[in-house]
Amino acid sequence: MMATSRPQESIEYSTGLFIRGIEPHLKLGDYRLIAFDMDSTLVDIECIDEMADVVGKGPQVRAITEAAMRGEISNFEDSLRRRLAILAGTHVSVLQRVYEHRLRLNRGALQLLAYARWDGLKILLISGGFTYFTDRLKPRLGLDFAYSNELEIQNDTLTGRVIGAVIDQHAKRDTVAKVCLQIGCAHEQVIAVGDGVNDLEMMKLAGLSVAYRAKPKVREYANISIDTGGLDRLLTVAKPSVAYR
Repeated sequence: MMATSRPQESIEYSTGLFIRGIEPHLKLGDYRLIAFDMDSTLVDIECIDEMADVVGKGPQVRAITEAAMRGEISNFEDSLRRRLAILAGTHVSVLQRVYEHRLRLNRGALQLLAYARWDGLKILLISGGFTYFTDRLKPRLGLDFAYSNELEIQNDTLTGRVIGAVIDQHAKRDTVAKVCLQIGCAHEQVIAVGDGVNDLEMMKLAGLSVAYRAKPKVREYANISIDTGGLDRLLTVAKPSVAYR
């Protein structure tokens, strides 16, 4: 059974796992696409915050990130440009340092990806972060699609700008819709997983919306809210076709 279009009252299905607007025995194989946000969802960091931390500008950038994630800064593009301006002049080696030494997958990510792949779902990573990270995660994790912002780099340093349009909440929604067309998938057959307000538009498009350790505005909307434990807790609600645990 697919999720209803508008989540209603939240029910604690098990400790730290809440559902709303759905029956708790969905089938993972009824879906065709699972779309993940990257920062603080598929991975356990905000990459831009870690980049800033490496060069001693962490508090300035983190404050903007947190405000944007909570929805206090409504324009994601503005918040991203403000943060990148602070990082202008940062050497590109900082990106490698963050990827190799700070970026880790969130608990349960590999398990969820494996079961989704087994049940025939295509996997999309759609991020307001940067291609440096998504381009490396795509082959590493066997993802089908990966989209994010491309940093402008000159003389091995960040200019503080991105190349092309910024991937904001509307671009995330439109990208999910585009991938649906590409693979012949109805919106009701999409699972969207995110944690911040920048993910809300793609979550509203999807048949099943999942908030992972998310900000209050996202938890208030999502069909499934995973407040404790790993991403694989989704599999206790959307059951895979092979035995899980």
